[in-house]
Amino acid sequence: MGILRTRMEQDLVVRGRSVHTCRAYLRVITDLARYHHRSPDQLSDREVQQYVLYLIEERHFAWASCRQAAGALRFFYEVTLGRKRSEFCIPLPKVGKRLPQILSREEVARVINGTANLKHRVLLMTTYGAGLRVSEVVQVRVSDIDSQRMLIRVEQGKGKKDRYTLLSPRLLVELRHYYRVYRPTEWLFTHRRRPVPLDPRSAARIYQAAKRRAGIHKAGGIHTLRHSFATHLLESGIDLVSIQRLLGHAKVETTAHYLHVTPQQVGVHASPLDQLPPAPVAPA
Repeated sequence: MGILRTRMEQDLVVRGRSVHTCRAYLRVITDLARYHHRSPDQLSDREVQQYVLYLIEERHFAWASCRQAAGALRFFYEVTLGRKRSEFCIPLPKVGKRLPQILSREEVARVINGTANLKHRVLLMTTYGAGLRVSEVVQVRVSDIDSQRMLIRVEQGKGKKDRYTLLSPRLLVELRHYYRVYRPTEWLFTHRRRPVPLDPRSAARIYQAAKRRAGIHKAGGIHTLRHSFATHLLESGIDLVSIQRLLGHAKVETTAHYLHVTPQQVGVHASPLDQLPPAPVAPA
């Protein structure tokens, strides 16, 4: 895998794939080679599909993870090895559509209040208050806080796009207090012992711990705060296009998914059950 790994890594970098994507794709190809005990450039498309089947049936990968693995395989065989899709078929598993579980405003407040210290509290407040991805919140710099315009700059977010999002007056008060206590120099949220950005996995664990303390059992990780941010804006009457810009979605159709979890939209019509003639009282 040495030479092939280097070629694939270079192909990923040249095409502007993120560090996270590079690591994930390279991990898939390494795992494929281990599964078949052969170099991946010697495998047939049938053998590669057998590996995808193994991920689904034996390792019980989620459909989204299987789809990412298939994307990595396609990239390796079509880009790095230059095989034609017509000659080397790797189907993308269909991902079922699942709606996120949304926290109510009261539940968000309970999660924030369930944090162990000021740093954790401000981290979760920033994630929710600005609608950030976990990969974005850990990369926020002190210089990204624009208190004059009440905006937070998100530099090179998903898809390598810059954008601005909301800076809540309440969050600004908390950030100023946080700054006086922790004195961050470059990144807002850093590793406990080193001056490097906080690891996204650490941020995810902070959220889960706060959620447990709050006694909330809804599924989902720290990304739930971003989902809740978007849904609560929609419930407040903010239009989809504005929310799309704040979230950094490329297409408004992606943002429109939040219409399916907003009470005003789900409950916009009365149930036909309520329009039936009154029924006689059934015996106990």
